[in-house]
Amino acid sequence: MAYVVTDRCVGNRYTDCVADCPVDCFYEIQEPHMLIINPDECIDCDACVPLCPVNAIYPESEVPDEHQEWIEKNDPAQCSDANRITETVGSLEGALTLDEVKTKEEEKYGFTLPDPSSAAH
Repeated sequence: MAYVVTDRCVGNRYTDCVADCPVDCFYEIQEPHMLIINPDECIDCDACVPLCPVNAIYPESEVPDEHQEWIEKNDPAQCSDANRITETVGSLEGALTLDEVKTKEEEKYGFTLPDPSSAAH
């Protein structure tokens, strides 16, 4: 089971999660502009999950129903054309805070999705 970056990362591209990844399995894609995890390289160590400031990373088996489409977006085929990110770089201009992300979810779904820390284990 790999980890999955969900739409909470879109337009934000925080790279805090990259800092502790022992296998450098994060890639930056442009459409949508975000990070993804190459599931073929991820060793399921969980090091990235608590570092994401917008709680965008879930274990694949625990991705909320509303984020299921993002499992496919973390496709290893996309990584061949993407930039491997191996160190922390600045977020995108206009990146949202976790509170702002949750407000958007509330507007979209009528509720806030569970954070990975409360969904995992």
